[in-house]
Amino acid sequence: MQAWQVHENGEPSEVMRLEDVERPTPGDGQVLLRVRAANINFPDVLMVRGHYQVRPPLPFTPGVEICGETEDGRRVIANPALPYGGFAEYAVADAAALLPAPESLDDAEAAALHIGYQTGWFGLHRRAHLEAGETLLVHAAAGGVGSAAVQLGKAAGATVIGVVGGAEKAAVARELGCDVVIDRKTEDVVGAVKAATGGRGADVVYDPVGGEAYIQSTKVVAFEGRIVVVGFASGTIPSPALNHALVKNYAILGLHWGLYNTKNPKLVQHCHEQLTDLAARGAIRPLVSERVPLDAAAAAVQRVGDGVTTGRVAVVPQNGATA
Repeated sequence: MQAWQVHENGEPSEVMRLEDVERPTPGDGQVLLRVRAANINFPDVLMVRGHYQVRPPLPFTPGVEICGETEDGRRVIANPALPYGGFAEYAVADAAALLPAPESLDDAEAAALHIGYQTGWFGLHRRAHLEAGETLLVHAAAGGVGSAAVQLGKAAGATVIGVVGGAEKAAVARELGCDVVIDRKTEDVVGAVKAATGGRGADVVYDPVGGEAYIQSTKVVAFEGRIVVVGFASGTIPSPALNHALVKNYAILGLHWGLYNTKNPKLVQHCHEQLTDLAARGAIRPLVSERVPLDAAAAAVQRVGDGVTTGRVAVVPQNGATA
């Protein structure tokens, strides 16, 4: 089969190689899956660069999120078991963690429903307890993680403010349903949020960016607001001033979604049921901006790493159906 291999860490466009390799052999409790679509996540970029907390042994195939097909023909969502990731024609995954792919979504959309939307659901509902009528501020609102949070926030009845970088991404954020869109490249984010909320600020801030975005978050979070920290796409990990959280009376909430797979897997299943229902009702639908063939995966991973994509980019192997 064909699979992208990483023999040394570096930029995806430089170190990912498409090679002919043997199909992976499932271990105990694992299954072999034919990859129908693989979604590109920012952790894939970090893993290729060697900057992620998980470092699979070299060589490895990246791709942490797929829609695959079991040997008996079931269409499922899975997180492949590294080093046999999803940017390949076949991958392996833990049988106990397979989730049914929603019938309302095609393969690329189904592949994109998992990590970003689970992270959004846990962040907004389990950690921040977002309520209808509250204001939600989403950084990088046109990106893969941010777009999921925007849709979930709207589905929960929140007023959603999206922060983006550039006019193209602003247009995408509006299409996603943001009530207010702020272009950080041409507008003062802090001033615009305060103007949009009558000076009150945002009840919940969803931050997958870190760096300057986090600093802005502390300036616009409302009384009893909650800042949900889900990642550091900016490359800068902020150091919170806890005295500031004290005097403004807000909460800083960390979210590592992957822990739920081991700490509370039943809650992951419950979340998937909620997401499936929302998708069936049309309340959410992953924004797949590009569907690329397997031989274009390295370039696509590089674009995600460079921050020039919107929504999700999916790799669709030639042997994979697009349902």
